[in-house]
Amino acid sequence: MKHPETLVLIMAAAVLAPLLAHGAARRVRVPLVIFEIALGILIGPDVLGWAHSDQVIDTLSDLGLAMLIFLAGYEIDFAAVRGDTLRRAMGAWLVSLAAGIGLALLISGGEVFQSFVIGTALTSTALGTVLPILRDRGELRGRFGTVMSAFGAVGEFGPVVAVALLLSGRRPGESAALLAAFGAITAAAVFWALRPRPPWFSRLVERTLHSSGQFAVRFVMLLLACMLGLAAVFGLDVLLGAFAAGVLTRLVLHGAAPGSSAEVLGKVEAMGFGFLVPLFYVVTGIEFDLHALLSDLGALLLVPVFLLLFLLVRGGPVHALAPRDLGRRDRTALSLFASTCLPLVVAITTIGVDQKVLGTDRAAAMVGAAMLSVLLLPLLAMRLRGRAESAPRSAEDAEAW
Repeated sequence: MKHPETLVLIMAAAVLAPLLAHGAARRVRVPLVIFEIALGILIGPDVLGWAHSDQVIDTLSDLGLAMLIFLAGYEIDFAAVRGDTLRRAMGAWLVSLAAGIGLALLISGGEVFQSFVIGTALTSTALGTVLPILRDRGELRGRFGTVMSAFGAVGEFGPVVAVALLLSGRRPGESAALLAAFGAITAAAVFWALRPRPPWFSRLVERTLHSSGQFAVRFVMLLLACMLGLAAVFGLDVLLGAFAAGVLTRLVLHGAAPGSSAEVLGKVEAMGFGFLVPLFYVVTGIEFDLHALLSDLGALLLVPVFLLLFLLVRGGPVHALAPRDLGRRDRTALSLFASTCLPLVVAITTIGVDQKVLGTDRAAAMVGAAMLSVLLLPLLAMRLRGRAESAPRSAEDAEAW
C-alpha cells in the first residue's frame, strides 16, 4: 500500500458520515451516501489533498461496489415481483434505454460508444439506496414497496446486462453469446439453489452461527467469489456476477435455513455496510474530478441537464407504465425513486473513462447529477408518499388497471 494513511482517513470519514447524517436528520433527512462522497471529495486531491488512491484502495473499493450490488440482488423477491408488474418494469426500462441512447447520440454529436455509456447510465436505478429508505419507513413489503422492487430490480439488472453487451469492447454477437453462456450457467445454479439442502447443511449453519466457524457467512462469500470469478472468466462486468450471487444466496438461505437467514444476512450486511460499501463511496469522492467539473463552465451546466435527463429518460417511462392500481401521487413517487441513481452511474462512467470514450468532465457531470438525484429525489418522493397516505384518493387515483 503506497498510502497507508489513506485507509485510516477513509475509515474516519466512514465513521464521521453517520454522525453528520444523524445530526442533519433533525432538520432534513440527507442520505448517508451524500456525506460519504462529500467527505471523500474533501479529503481527496482536489481539496485538502490528504487521501490518494492506490492499487489496494481501488481493489477494496471494487469489492465494496460488488458487495453493494450483491446486497441489492439479495433484496429482490422474484416471487413477489413477477407477472404483470415485472413485465411493466421491463417495458419501462427498454423504453428508457432506447430514449437514453437516442438523446445521448445528440449530446455526444453522434459518437456511438460514448452514447452507449451515457445512454446506459441514464437508465439505472440505485436500488441499494432506495430499498433501505422504504425498509426504514415500513413500506418494503407493501404494494408500493413490491412495485418499487420490481422496477428497481430491472433498473439495476438491465444496465448491468447492457454494459456486458455494449461496453465490453467485443462485437455484439460475441458478447451476446458469452452473456447467454453465463445466463445458462446461472440458471443451472438457480436450479441447484432451489433443490432441498441436506439436513446437515441447516444444522451446521445454526451450530456455527455464533462461533468462529461462521459456516453460512463463509458459504455466502464463496458464492459471491464464484459468481464474480465466473463473470470475469466470460469477460463480463463483475457487477453481473455480484447481482447473480445475491439472488442465489437468497434462494439458498431461504430454502435451507429459513430460521437463520435474517441473522446471516445481518452479518453479511455488517461486513458490507460497516466496511466495504462506505469505503466504495468515500473512494468515489476521492476520485471525483472536482477540478474538471469546476474549471469547465460547460461541464458544470451539464449537471442540471443530466439530472433532468435522469427524470425524463428513467422516470418518464416508469410513470407511464406503472400499475394503475397505484394512485397518481404514488406513480409520481415511484418515478422519482426509480430516477435515483449513483452506484451504476459511477461504475459505467468509470468504464467509459477507462476506455477513453468519455471525458472526465462529462463523467464528473454525470456523477454530480447522480449525487443530486440521491440527495433530492428520495426526499421529494417521500414527501409525495406522505401526502398520498394522508389525502383521500379520488376515483381516478383509485382506478384498477
